[in-house]
Amino acid sequence: MQQLLVHRIEFSNANCLLWRNRFVFVADTYNISFYENKVAHERSLHPKGTINCAGYKALTSMEEYLELINTSLPGIKAKVGSGPFVKCATQFPLILWHPYARHHYFCVLTEKEQKKWHAVLQDCVRHSNNGLSEECRVQTPAFTDAMRLHRQAQGHYGTWDMMCGGPPQILANLVMETLHPELRNLIGPRLKGKIQQRQRNWMLISEAVYKQVLSQTQAQYEALVQTCEVEISRLDAVLRTDMDQIITSKEHVSGKIRALVLPRAEQLLRGSVQPFLSSILEALMEPTSRGFSEVRDVFFRELVEVSKNTLNGGGKDKLGEHMEKISMLAFHPVKMQSCYEKVEQLNLEGLQQRFDVSSPSVFIQRAQILMREQMDNAVYTFEHLLHQSLEGKVQGGEDLCKTIHCCQDRVLKKYDYDSSTVRKKFFREAVLQIIIPYMLKQLSPSFHLDLPRFQELIFEDFSQFILVENVFEEVVLQSVTKDIMMAVKEAAVQKKHNLYRDSMILTNSDPNLHLLGENPSVDWATQYRGGNEEPEGALGGGGQSSRRRRQVVSMIQLDEMGPLPYESCLEVYTLHYRGLSARALRICTEMHDIDSYNSMVHGQSHTHWSLHVLLFSSRGHCRQAVDANSLACHPTVMDIVVYNISL
Repeated sequence: MQQLLVHRIEFSNANCLLWRNRFVFVADTYNISFYENKVAHERSLHPKGTINCAGYKALTSMEEYLELINTSLPGIKAKVGSGPFVKCATQFPLILWHPYARHHYFCVLTEKEQKKWHAVLQDCVRHSNNGLSEECRVQTPAFTDAMRLHRQAQGHYGTWDMMCGGPPQILANLVMETLHPELRNLIGPRLKGKIQQRQRNWMLISEAVYKQVLSQTQAQYEALVQTCEVEISRLDAVLRTDMDQIITSKEHVSGKIRALVLPRAEQLLRGSVQPFLSSILEALMEPTSRGFSEVRDVFFRELVEVSKNTLNGGGKDKLGEHMEKISMLAFHPVKMQSCYEKVEQLNLEGLQQRFDVSSPSVFIQRAQILMREQMDNAVYTFEHLLHQSLEGKVQGGEDLCKTIHCCQDRVLKKYDYDSSTVRKKFFREAVLQIIIPYMLKQLSPSFHLDLPRFQELIFEDFSQFILVENVFEEVVLQSVTKDIMMAVKEAAVQKKHNLYRDSMILTNSDPNLHLLGENPSVDWATQYRGGNEEPEGALGGGGQSSRRRRQVVSMIQLDEMGPLPYESCLEVYTLHYRGLSARALRICTEMHDIDSYNSMVHGQSHTHWSLHVLLFSSRGHCRQAVDANSLACHPTVMDIVVYNISL
């Protein structure tokens, strides 16, 4: 695993005045680990703390932070001009904010460093929020569909900003979505002290509750998934045996539901969706296409720089050094920042309210991930084309530049076509994510009473595999898919935003380009720099340099930082409030001591927790909800389970 190094920054606990220099390390998992100093990291000592960035927001000003704090606890708002409860050591703070979990505070010395570190933190957040693993082809779709169905049953349609992290984190966010407002209404009026003190205490309570919920979802998710995995072979046997009959039964039910739903769905589509399709597409296309265009420009500028340096700096002898930097381009958060900023201008204002879209952040982060993937693909293709062109040849400066230029042109042509294909797919998926929840929300009340009677048409043995609610959603999806496909195709025919038609074929390309994916990464340092040394900033030996890098925060060079004029202090708070007895939310002298206090709730809790298990079939159909304590009495014939923890 390639791990890369970042330089020291200052770290703070919100609950005390201590600020200390910390040595921070970001691995390819995009978790942030911090150590006492560089020596502690080099000795492989255990980090003082690790931050999983899923669900966080990276902020650069106390004004942004205080605005979020004020909205988190209505009725407790700091007055204009009043001092914040966190006193920053410098004028350039960086804050990781989470609606439920612990907040993290950083400071740097200059605005330039702040921008660099903001790019790094945003990169960590972006990749930590990048959905569940697509390698789990059964479990991941079943889990995501289950979450969607559960939230729709609660009246929440559309995208969800907190669908981020692993399944236990997502489940904890789901619980907190309901629990957090209830606790706020219960505890908020009973908090005592100054405004800043009450805000701080509420943050501590929220964090402690979130940790407790997360620990429950973590342990019980793992246990129940293992239980369900035991039944996979039996489920598979049943499906294989009765698959033809299941498909026939589903098609019969689908035809009946389609005859009932389709006229109403088409009427809604013509009157409330089609007039806005072009506006939705344009709102998505313009900033996204600017971002992909910026990716192309950044890639082109880097290759021009390589050509200049190669021509003026010694030909092949310097080529390895330059290509080592190029190979890490897609994972360089600062160099990619200009690309990401283009798509951050995506705005669905107006449309957002009409179609009940909570926030465009889901689409922004997805587009940014796709931009990074396209940059990585372009770099990878260029590396191998150039390596093939140079094998066994001795070239001078001018010839080498011509070779680089030739490979560059071929890769840019391929990038134009690939980015068009990727963007069209993204536009289709994004429009579906906006339109389908809106149509379901409008149509569901009309057919809520009619759908149960179709369940009688399904054999009891097949009822665990066919659910009429899912068939209803498929019918709605089919009603709108054609119009969305045509709208995107029309934009491509009109050559809007450099989109290509699906019928276009990439010309002047290497017929063997698809074979490049089978080749190992090029070790430029060894082959063209005449040595086995690691590139600057890379850690670890034993062939690490030959592996493709996944992040290059090490390339960000920051100035050394001196000591800060703040002394440490120790504060201990004791909170008492009705319903929860919380003792010892002990504030440690260093924020990195994450495990320094345990769960906030210690006995005498009048809050009753009930854990229910939503059982889902192999196709993500919700069958029943049972109490966790009685789970052993129920035959588990599911692929995945999801929890509903409620008060």
